[in-house]
Amino acid sequence: MRLLVIGGTRFVGKHLVEAALAAGHDVTLVHRSSTTLFPSARHVLADRNRDLSALGDGEWDATVDVCAYLPTQVRALADALGDRGGHHVLVSTVSVYGDLPGPDGDEDSPLLPVAGDDVEEVTDETYGPLKVACERAAATAYGDRLSVVRPTYVVGPDDPTGRYPWWIRRMARGGEVLAPGARTDPAQVVDVRDLAAFQLRLATGQVSGVFNAVRPAQPWSELLEATAEIAPTGTSLTWVDGSWLTEQGLTGADLPLWSEGVADWESAMSPARAEAAGLRHRPLSETVRDTASWATDDHLVEGVGLTAARETELLARWVSQ
Repeated sequence: MRLLVIGGTRFVGKHLVEAALAAGHDVTLVHRSSTTLFPSARHVLADRNRDLSALGDGEWDATVDVCAYLPTQVRALADALGDRGGHHVLVSTVSVYGDLPGPDGDEDSPLLPVAGDDVEEVTDETYGPLKVACERAAATAYGDRLSVVRPTYVVGPDDPTGRYPWWIRRMARGGEVLAPGARTDPAQVVDVRDLAAFQLRLATGQVSGVFNAVRPAQPWSELLEATAEIAPTGTSLTWVDGSWLTEQGLTGADLPLWSEGVADWESAMSPARAEAAGLRHRPLSETVRDTASWATDDHLVEGVGLTAARETELLARWVSQ
């Protein structure tokens, strides 16, 4: 299959391209900067925000867009490709959902209000509405040639966000670890390699529809305790009330993947439709082990999460209450 990947050199896109090349597909990548990655693929250098004329020729059986954040980007790509891009896979997010019916909300759950074309800055507040706008623009452009993939937190090797790597590096230090919130709060992630395989399956099978690319929700304690398996002997988790932490001014930026004390099972989305379409989940232990093998450098998480001193201070205050 001739596959066009918009992006393809970082995290989600990188693992998608690796999977596609391993399966023997003819891959073209569109990205802005030169790279030594994937010498067997065709590379097209272009800035999607400025000029996509480099895509003026060529034809593909499927296109996967892993990095659309603005509806103008979606429309510009559709204009550049015309009908030469084949089946289209758009990577969106579960952040498009508004009021959730949960637990196990499905893809027909209500969405956030769509962002207008005057919204051009991606922030915590605009991210979801902009992704809704991207989905709308893609549906208009591609109709029944469209797959929309809505992942939750993506974890695994090559993660540039530092969110889950922060927990890996924290567990690797050992000692007393601050575990935020309630053990029973929901946690929902997806391994980047499982997400990549699913995207490739949708593209090669030309499977249309909207899909929540998520693992079944699990208690937050299961995720942290599984991560603690890579910690040195003597490491312990101390669970700290989420409301107390928010009173101390902490947010999800301080304790990545934590939902800031407002988590409930209504925020958990159902993977049933995606699983029926071929989404498969590797054991969580494999995700933990492989991420730990990759995330061996504390520089990967610089500027992410609590400092060791702040964590020690908070634990002492919590225990002394």
